[in-house]
Amino acid sequence: MPVRAPRICGCGHAVPSGARCACQLRRDAERKARHDAHRPTARQRGYDSKWDRERAAFLAAHPTCQRDGCTAPATVVDHITPHRGDMRLFWRRSNWQALCAPCHSRWKQARERLTR
Repeated sequence: MPVRAPRICGCGHAVPSGARCACQLRRDAERKARHDAHRPTARQRGYDSKWDRERAAFLAAHPTCQRDGCTAPATVVDHITPHRGDMRLFWRRSNWQALCAPCHSRWKQARERLTR
């Protein structure tokens, strides 16, 4: 089976095909740290004790993942439309869906990355 040749990174290092150079990984980590430094905490974004109670009640009413074809137990209450700090949208139950952790971590977040 053919294998792609290594590429040359901007820093001058040869990087195997499909891999990321150490300088790229370092830049990514720095970018994420800059973003996180300005991001409010989960409690500041509305995920407080009231949310904990409402989340538990919603999961009790919707015990299985709502993604088509998945029957795993739901563990995450997801906002269908990201609220981005809008507290009216945050608390709108029609904007909530129960998902299992794998569906939320893979499918939902991958879909949100495409729409940003």
